[in-house]
Amino acid sequence: MSQDPEMLRRLLRAKDRMDAASHEDWPVRRLARVSGVSEAHFARSFREAFGVPPHRYLLTLRIERAMALLRETDLPIAEIAFETGWKSLGTFGRTFRDVVGESPSAIRAREKAASHDLKSVPVCFLRAAHRPHLTIAVSEKRRQETGGTKGPEETEVP
Repeated sequence: MSQDPEMLRRLLRAKDRMDAASHEDWPVRRLARVSGVSEAHFARSFREAFGVPPHRYLLTLRIERAMALLRETDLPIAEIAFETGWKSLGTFGRTFRDVVGESPSAIRAREKAASHDLKSVPVCFLRAAHRPHLTIAVSEKRRQETGGTKGPEETEVP
């Protein structure tokens, strides 16, 4: 289903705001205000346009940024968690492990141990290679791993 060009512009305005300030809280209510549409219409249209709900898109941005900071800086993991928008170190660590498959400290140790000559690789390729693949909600992934029953499809980003 194709979207109205005006609606796409509105959605891109909200997406650009999230891109620029992924560390901030972006509830659907705030994103809908930025787009000038109702909350339900925004959430439905965003998912249709970008293939993921807004909160999952924001989660992807935060995890990507955290991974970059783990690779490129020596900042403490707690500081990275708070700088990327998490309110709790525990939630950051658990969600990071659920999405990436490794803890933040394991990622950092692995990246430090590997010798890479990435200066010749375009940044867009590096970002794409390190982008987490959130094809299902984190809560659903946890349920599948523990053999639990199905529940709500989506979770909120902390």
